[in-house]
Amino acid sequence: MTTEDAACAVAHGEVPTESGQRTLVAVFASPVAEHLLRYGRDLGYTAILVDPAGADGALTALPELGPDTDVVVTDHHREELGPVLRDALRHEARWIGIMGNPRHEGPHVQALRDLGVDEDRIKRVHRPIGLNIGSRTPPEIAIATLAGLIADRNAKPGGFDF
Repeated sequence: MTTEDAACAVAHGEVPTESGQRTLVAVFASPVAEHLLRYGRDLGYTAILVDPAGADGALTALPELGPDTDVVVTDHHREELGPVLRDALRHEARWIGIMGNPRHEGPHVQALRDLGVDEDRIKRVHRPIGLNIGSRTPPEIAIATLAGLIADRNAKPGGFDF
Protein backbone atom coordinates (compact mmCIF):
# COMPACT_ATOMS: atom_id res chain seq x y z
CA MET A 1 0.00 0.00 0.00
CA THR A 2 1.43 3.39 -0.97
CA THR A 3 1.59 6.28 1.48
CA GLU A 4 -1.21 8.01 -0.43
CA ASP A 5 -3.38 4.85 -0.32
CA ALA A 6 -2.73 4.49 3.41
CA ALA A 7 -3.70 8.12 4.03
CA CYS A 8 -6.95 7.61 2.10
CA ALA A 9 -7.71 4.45 4.05
CA VAL A 10 -7.22 6.28 7.35
CA ALA A 11 -9.43 9.15 6.18
CA HIS A 12 -12.21 6.66 5.43
CA GLY A 13 -11.80 4.87 8.74
CA GLU A 14 -10.54 1.68 7.17
CA VAL A 15 -7.36 1.26 9.21
CA PRO A 16 -6.35 2.29 12.71
CA THR A 17 -4.52 5.60 12.81
CA GLU A 18 -2.09 4.70 15.57
CA SER A 19 -1.24 1.96 18.00
CA GLY A 20 -0.88 2.52 21.70
CA GLN A 21 -2.95 4.56 24.08
CA ARG A 22 -2.54 8.28 24.71
CA THR A 23 -3.82 10.12 27.76
CA LEU A 24 -4.88 13.75 27.99
CA VAL A 25 -5.09 15.28 31.45
CA ALA A 26 -6.88 18.62 31.72
CA VAL A 27 -6.15 20.32 35.04
CA PHE A 28 -8.82 22.54 36.62
CA ALA A 29 -12.47 22.36 35.59
CA SER A 30 -13.11 25.13 33.06
CA PRO A 31 -14.89 25.62 29.74
CA VAL A 32 -11.58 25.04 27.94
CA ALA A 33 -11.03 21.80 29.87
CA GLU A 34 -14.53 20.63 28.94
CA HIS A 35 -13.82 21.10 25.23
CA LEU A 36 -10.30 19.68 25.46
CA LEU A 37 -11.59 16.47 26.99
CA ARG A 38 -14.54 16.17 24.58
CA TYR A 39 -12.42 16.72 21.47
CA GLY A 40 -9.53 14.71 22.92
CA ARG A 41 -11.76 11.64 23.20
CA ASP A 42 -12.63 12.05 19.52
CA LEU A 43 -8.89 12.04 18.77
CA GLY A 44 -8.35 8.78 20.65
CA TYR A 45 -7.10 10.11 23.98
CA THR A 46 -8.16 8.70 27.29
CA ALA A 47 -9.43 11.96 28.77
CA ILE A 48 -9.04 12.76 32.47
CA LEU A 49 -10.08 15.86 34.41
CA VAL A 50 -8.10 16.73 37.55
CA ASP A 51 -9.34 19.45 39.89
CA PRO A 52 -8.05 19.61 43.48
CA ALA A 53 -11.26 21.42 44.49
CA GLY A 54 -13.24 18.29 43.63
CA ALA A 55 -15.31 19.42 40.64
CA ASP A 56 -17.96 16.94 39.53
CA GLY A 57 -16.40 13.96 37.76
CA ALA A 58 -12.83 15.12 38.44
CA LEU A 59 -9.98 13.39 40.20
CA THR A 60 -8.63 15.49 43.06
CA ALA A 61 -5.00 14.45 42.48
CA LEU A 62 -2.92 13.55 39.46
CA PRO A 63 -2.84 9.87 38.52
CA GLU A 64 0.38 8.22 37.36
CA LEU A 65 1.54 10.11 34.27
CA GLY A 66 3.45 8.01 31.79
CA PRO A 67 5.34 8.99 28.64
CA ASP A 68 2.10 8.75 26.64
CA THR A 69 0.45 11.53 28.68
CA ASP A 70 -0.11 15.16 27.73
CA VAL A 71 -1.06 17.54 30.56
CA VAL A 72 -2.81 20.86 29.93
CA VAL A 73 -3.37 23.29 32.81
CA THR A 74 -6.39 25.40 31.90
CA ASP A 75 -6.23 28.12 34.57
CA HIS A 76 -3.15 30.03 35.73
CA HIS A 77 -4.93 31.89 38.56
CA ARG A 78 -5.66 28.96 40.88
CA GLU A 79 -3.81 28.79 44.20
CA GLU A 80 -3.13 25.08 43.60
CA LEU A 81 -1.19 25.89 40.43
CA GLY A 82 2.31 25.43 41.88
CA PRO A 83 1.68 22.15 43.70
CA VAL A 84 -0.19 20.61 40.74
CA LEU A 85 2.58 21.50 38.29
CA ARG A 86 5.30 20.39 40.72
CA ASP A 87 3.56 17.03 41.02
CA ALA A 88 3.13 16.73 37.24
CA LEU A 89 6.82 17.46 36.71
CA ARG A 90 7.72 14.52 38.97
CA HIS A 91 6.20 12.17 36.39
CA GLU A 92 7.32 11.10 32.93
CA ALA A 93 4.54 12.98 31.13
CA ARG A 94 5.38 13.53 27.46
CA TRP A 95 4.20 17.13 27.46
CA ILE A 96 3.09 19.63 30.13
CA GLY A 97 1.66 23.03 29.26
CA ILE A 98 -0.27 25.90 30.80
CA MET A 99 -2.56 28.48 29.27
CA GLY A 100 -1.46 32.07 29.48
CA ASN A 101 -0.27 35.18 27.74
CA PRO A 102 3.22 34.73 26.26
CA ARG A 103 4.06 38.43 26.65
CA HIS A 104 5.08 38.07 30.29
CA GLU A 105 6.37 35.39 32.63
CA GLY A 106 3.55 33.23 33.90
CA PRO A 107 2.73 32.96 37.60
CA HIS A 108 3.61 29.27 37.47
CA VAL A 109 7.33 30.10 37.24
CA GLN A 110 7.50 31.86 40.61
CA ALA A 111 5.08 29.37 42.17
CA LEU A 112 7.39 26.51 41.18
CA ARG A 113 10.51 28.37 42.33
CA ASP A 114 8.84 28.98 45.70
CA LEU A 115 8.33 25.21 45.97
CA GLY A 116 12.01 24.53 45.25
CA VAL A 117 11.55 23.17 41.73
CA ASP A 118 14.78 23.51 39.74
CA GLU A 119 14.93 25.65 36.61
CA ASP A 120 15.43 22.72 34.22
CA ARG A 121 12.15 21.19 35.37
CA ILE A 122 10.36 24.55 35.18
CA LYS A 123 11.51 24.83 31.55
CA ARG A 124 9.57 21.63 30.76
CA VAL A 125 6.33 23.59 31.16
CA HIS A 126 5.18 24.88 27.77
CA ARG A 127 3.60 28.30 27.59
CA PRO A 128 1.79 29.40 25.53
CA ILE A 129 -0.01 26.27 24.43
CA GLY A 130 -1.50 25.43 21.06
CA LEU A 131 -1.03 26.74 17.59
CA ASN A 132 -1.25 30.48 17.02
CA ILE A 133 -4.53 30.64 15.12
CA GLY A 134 -5.99 33.62 16.95
CA SER A 135 -8.29 31.48 19.07
CA ARG A 136 -10.46 33.37 21.57
CA THR A 137 -13.30 31.08 22.64
CA PRO A 138 -13.00 27.88 24.72
CA PRO A 139 -13.72 25.59 21.72
CA GLU A 140 -11.17 27.44 19.58
CA ILE A 141 -8.55 27.31 22.34
CA ALA A 142 -9.16 23.58 22.74
CA ILE A 143 -8.80 22.96 18.99
CA ALA A 144 -5.60 25.03 18.80
CA THR A 145 -4.19 23.20 21.82
CA LEU A 146 -4.98 19.74 20.49
CA ALA A 147 -3.63 20.64 17.05
CA GLY A 148 -0.41 21.78 18.75
CA LEU A 149 -0.17 18.51 20.69
CA ILE A 150 -0.63 16.52 17.49
CA ALA A 151 2.02 18.60 15.70
CA ASP A 152 4.44 18.24 18.62
CA ARG A 153 3.90 14.49 18.92
CA ASN A 154 4.58 14.14 15.19
CA ALA A 155 7.61 16.50 15.29
CA LYS A 156 5.90 18.96 12.94
CA PRO A 157 5.87 22.75 13.24
CA GLY A 158 2.11 23.11 12.77
CA GLY A 159 0.59 25.71 10.49
CA PHE A 160 0.52 25.46 6.73
CA ASP A 161 4.25 25.26 6.02
CA PHE A 162 5.18 21.81 4.71
